[in-house]
Amino acid sequence: MVQLTMDLIAKNASHKNRSEEDFGQYLQKITHLNLSDKNIDSIGDLSFCKNLRVLYLYDNQINQIQNLDFASNITHLYLQNNRISSIENLSSLKKLEKLYLGGNCITVVEGLDKVGELRELHIESQHLPLGEKLLFDPVSLNSLAKSLSVLNISNNNIDELEELAVLENLSYLKAVYNRLKHMKDLEVVLKKWTKLHRIDLTGNPICQKPKYRDRIIVQSQTLESLDGKEIQEMERRFLMNWKASRAARKKSNERIIHEHAAYVQFSDSETPYLTLPFHDSHSVKKKADFLDLSHKQKVARKPLSGIRERSSQMKTQVEEESEVTAEVV
Repeated sequence: MVQLTMDLIAKNASHKNRSEEDFGQYLQKITHLNLSDKNIDSIGDLSFCKNLRVLYLYDNQINQIQNLDFASNITHLYLQNNRISSIENLSSLKKLEKLYLGGNCITVVEGLDKVGELRELHIESQHLPLGEKLLFDPVSLNSLAKSLSVLNISNNNIDELEELAVLENLSYLKAVYNRLKHMKDLEVVLKKWTKLHRIDLTGNPICQKPKYRDRIIVQSQTLESLDGKEIQEMERRFLMNWKASRAARKKSNERIIHEHAAYVQFSDSETPYLTLPFHDSHSVKKKADFLDLSHKQKVARKPLSGIRERSSQMKTQVEEESEVTAEVV
């Protein structure tokens, strides 16, 4: 295996014919260093490279992030496709903007609570233990809440996104080939991500849900691209108008039902029957009239059953329309 040291840099530098002093000056001035695919297994002393801004170490055998305390000026760090199992020793990288860690063995996103300016985190396709998913440390997420705008968590067995709702400045989320399947969970985070412009969920079970695309477009007013397909303004306007129309119709029907229910309740209240004083001297005819009066009152109450029936039918219609609306909105 190979350790990343000054000697390795010297062997790969284009200043081979210069003196040692010239090489020292070169190391102090260098801003970009590409040592990808060099079979490197550990990071040694690079303290002379104080002005280093971009470091390429992808496609190596590195198993630990270390010896980067000197790199206070680094903005881009490429460590994908190594053997790293833990995100650590990055607290000195105060200017780090882009961190690439895809294709490693990381199980928990942590150790980023001191990296205050990170804008992009790429941590896709980790080699996770069988049946496990990538986890997120709340402390690191809260520290990244205001800075992180791009997050790639693809192919990590992730089944929910609710804990990522704190990332208020997220503009692009790539989460393809995970296990996301609940539309309501997704709608919760979409309400929080008010600056989201692009989201890619290709390959998740949620993509097979009825009206999947329509529901996401209606939920996020800022979204410009979904699963790699641009969202046309006419498409969004049509869906928003349709949603508003359905909501207005539902509200109107509910109001009518409420009014009918109130009328039925009033009409159905117990009406006292008129009773005639009874004396032994009353004729049989008067008794018959009393019975006749009661019969007429009962007949007068019959039309109320029709009102109740119509009210019940309208209630059923509103419930059916609500179910249809729920499938789309």
